[in-house]
Amino acid sequence: MNLKLKTALMLVCLMLFGALAIPGAAWCENTEGEQSVKLDSVTVTANKMEEDIKDVPQSITVINEFVMEEKGIKDISGVVQEIPNMYVSPGVHGNALSFRGLNPSMFTNNNPVVLYIDGVPTTDKYAFDASLANVERIEVLRGPQGTLYGKDAIGGVINIVTKTPTNLWQGKVGAEYGSFNYMQGIFNGNGPLVKNKLFLGINGQYQQDDGWIDNIHAGMDSDANRSKDRRISGYLLYTPIERFTARLTLSDEYTEDSWTNGYALPGGSDFDEVDRDDAEEVDFDVPTDVDQARFSQSLNLSYAFEPMTLTSTTTHSNFDIEGDYDAEYSANPMYAGLKQFNYSEVDTYTQELRLSSNSQTGIRWVAGVYFDCEDRDQGPYGMQFPNYDPVTYDFLGNYEMNAESESDSTTYAAFGQIIVPFANRFELTLGGRYQHIDKEIDLDMYYLPVGTTGPAYFSYAGDKEWDVFLPKAALRYGLNDNWNTYLSYSHGYMPGGFNYFATSGTAEDNSFEPQQSKNYEVGIKGTMERLRVAASLFYMDIEDIHVYKAQGTGIYYTDNADSAHSQGVELELSYRLTDAIELTGAFGITEAEYDTYDAGDGISFDGQDIPNTPAYTATAGISYAHPGGIYSRVDLKALGEVYFYDDANKSFVKEDAYTVVDAKIGYQFKDWDLYVYGKNLTDEEYVTDFMSNSNLMLVDFGDPRTFGVGLRYRF
Repeated sequence: MNLKLKTALMLVCLMLFGALAIPGAAWCENTEGEQSVKLDSVTVTANKMEEDIKDVPQSITVINEFVMEEKGIKDISGVVQEIPNMYVSPGVHGNALSFRGLNPSMFTNNNPVVLYIDGVPTTDKYAFDASLANVERIEVLRGPQGTLYGKDAIGGVINIVTKTPTNLWQGKVGAEYGSFNYMQGIFNGNGPLVKNKLFLGINGQYQQDDGWIDNIHAGMDSDANRSKDRRISGYLLYTPIERFTARLTLSDEYTEDSWTNGYALPGGSDFDEVDRDDAEEVDFDVPTDVDQARFSQSLNLSYAFEPMTLTSTTTHSNFDIEGDYDAEYSANPMYAGLKQFNYSEVDTYTQELRLSSNSQTGIRWVAGVYFDCEDRDQGPYGMQFPNYDPVTYDFLGNYEMNAESESDSTTYAAFGQIIVPFANRFELTLGGRYQHIDKEIDLDMYYLPVGTTGPAYFSYAGDKEWDVFLPKAALRYGLNDNWNTYLSYSHGYMPGGFNYFATSGTAEDNSFEPQQSKNYEVGIKGTMERLRVAASLFYMDIEDIHVYKAQGTGIYYTDNADSAHSQGVELELSYRLTDAIELTGAFGITEAEYDTYDAGDGISFDGQDIPNTPAYTATAGISYAHPGGIYSRVDLKALGEVYFYDDANKSFVKEDAYTVVDAKIGYQFKDWDLYVYGKNLTDEEYVTDFMSNSNLMLVDFGDPRTFGVGLRYRF
């Protein structure tokens, strides 16, 4: 264990010991004559019932609408940057999210954290975003959430809670303009169609950006990494009687992303030589665009009996992706006009029936059943390349490898959780989820000259089933009415699956096992009049961790490394210095390593740091709000060193630590809000993602310094 982690663990242990040693009344004392500045309580629904955040025995971050607007958080990537030990690599290959050493799974496309909005779950990294135009708050539940949130929540849950309408029409509209021709517009409104009975809500956002990279290739669009994003959502809420509510939500989303947020170099290039300045001008000859469309619907029905509430949540989501990429991310004449491609369509249905007690105190419980099915049509999916005779090196023409597959996944689950208070200040939470997963695949691989048709040269079909029980236990001790400590234990789970770009082998050879974890956490959280604190220690044993491997010039597949572990510390705090000034901060350290990882060919990565896992994350902010309407804030975001896997050299490369500074100043008058902002004010250069094989090295960077101005109106 390194010195920084040892020091941090000692500090938190001392905090926990101090909390237990100080009499309860001491936490509530005020300095005589000192002005009282009260903090508002924070309500969350982490356990699918309303509770005060300090009473929930797990790590939770809550970001409300005010904080999102003040910090300029516009998407899920912005949310992730606020969370200790969470890391995101946004790009044309989706929002790949990593947390506490857990990474996305390549051939399920699952992120280790599930995104929920209006009951619709999203795990696929390609669709991992949401409109924030009508959000009341975002709850980020850290640590495995399988008991209540399902099979994919091995790392946590991002739960978006939208606003509940009232009998008054209200909403907002806003617009921004910034560097690189960035434009954004948002709107939302909700109110009654029939007072007390029927309510309507509609919201949306649109944004576009020309990007900071220019393509100098003749005849191509010069705005290489341009993007567009449009999201519209609407709902009807029906409350014919006090006990019953029905909410129908429809959401339509469409995004266009081009190129990548960086550039490519030849395979085997030196990582230390990459430079963001070199990425500002690129040269590629094939349009590189990814279009994503998602249409989702959810129906939530709830009826409150006297002792309990019955809830039904039904969802459907159709996701379509059409991606074309320059074959080698350059204008190499050997690859002229050749491309990579990824076309797929995913249909997902889910159904949950849940009973929960209506008690606010005493014994509380929740139980239910869950079902989902996913149909994925994958293909065309593959690449084009020049083909040469391996002996004579004669050019044989341009060829194409294309994988066409159909895969189905079905899940059945039953879950339950009970919270039992005892001995005055203790509370025990016990829960579990049993689930059965069945996955099938039917794949055909084609290897043909470009533009021709013919039979598949390789095919396989497979069917696998997995059963698992995911337990959870937590013990909370209330030091007093304002402070709690807790211990927790839980199992995490990420499903296994099949590789859908395979060139040989049986179905068993092309499958990978579920990734599982055992998680331990101890923490403290609470408030004084000016201060809110949450601190935790975690340790995680991981089995069959999903890893990526490559064959040749880019045939990737998922495999399992035997074991790994992750341990660390997380701290969040906010301090209300005065009514006008607030200080906030969050800090996380993760030490995540492979314990046993045989990479084949005599290569072992035992003891290697898990990639895409910053050694630490830190945020610090100060905000000021004058009663006359002027407000401002400054935020710092720091990340420690992070490793990326370099498959070309069968090794790992390291990006050094960096810090980004953002600032905003504005003026509120009546119902208007006018503001200006700057992002990455020091123009820090840093790498956010890296991919390497024997053919090319692809590097993504964080955005350079940008400025913008915005106007918002509330009604």
